[in-house]
Amino acid sequence: MISKLPKPPWLKMRLPAGETVAKLRNSLREKSLYTVCEEARCPNQGECWAAGTATIMLMGDVCTRGCRFCAVKTGNPRGWLDPAEPEQVAQIADVPGLRYLVLTSVDRDDLPDLGSGHYAATIRVLKQRRSSLAVEALVPDFQGRLDCVHTLCDSGVDVYAHNIETVERLHRRVRDVRATYTQSLATLAEAKRYRPGLMTKSSIMLGLGESADELRQAMADLRAAHVDILTLGQYLQPNARLLPVERYVTPQEFDQFKRWAEEDYGFAFCASGPLVRSSFKAADALPAFVGQAGSMVV
Repeated sequence: MISKLPKPPWLKMRLPAGETVAKLRNSLREKSLYTVCEEARCPNQGECWAAGTATIMLMGDVCTRGCRFCAVKTGNPRGWLDPAEPEQVAQIADVPGLRYLVLTSVDRDDLPDLGSGHYAATIRVLKQRRSSLAVEALVPDFQGRLDCVHTLCDSGVDVYAHNIETVERLHRRVRDVRATYTQSLATLAEAKRYRPGLMTKSSIMLGLGESADELRQAMADLRAAHVDILTLGQYLQPNARLLPVERYVTPQEFDQFKRWAEEDYGFAFCASGPLVRSSFKAADALPAFVGQAGSMVV
């Protein structure tokens, strides 16, 4: 069912434009690389590209999970992987103006290592090609397997990101049954325990029926897991089969939530706004973390 709520004016999306954006797009095309920013029609594409940030999806477009907020195809890839993908993606390290790369993927529960080794191989090649490129891995929960978390942490990644997506009460309604709130928090906590100098990050979608107290509790839970960076954005219904929007959160509320995150709970950085997505202004968090992240070079 499509949400009957009228979309407010502050959700008007901006088209990507400018010389820096055009150069980045042309460089990507020359290398036959396509970003999630373009394919998902992200409203922040122009702003992120102008800041030197882009997002690439690994391991295909078929997800083994079926979350009720996501329009990605659900199925069983039956172990398919492109062994050439790490080298292909590593070409992006040669793109002028790019300083921060986000790697993300569908869930790959069909793989023995749940895709962690493919992430790690891609990151190692990227770092060999340009060590100064900051790399964030926005990863699945890996079924809570700590060996997969360790594989990522040992890869040279600069930011370990995993999204809890929503507050604890709404978790079962929003995410696949194989994903749990505590499992997601545990993987984030383990990444920080295993590599204390590693920046960790998570994201929450708002407008799904959460209360202010529940959002505060989620912030407290993330900080208890030693998560450093938080992003907050408005949930937008991708199609009629997925969850409807319960309400549109105002820009003023998002500003208040940012203050809660940074001032009340001690996150090093919080990006909070109606059009914010998990990779929005990702590079902006780096100055807040200078001197704390062991592998960060910018």
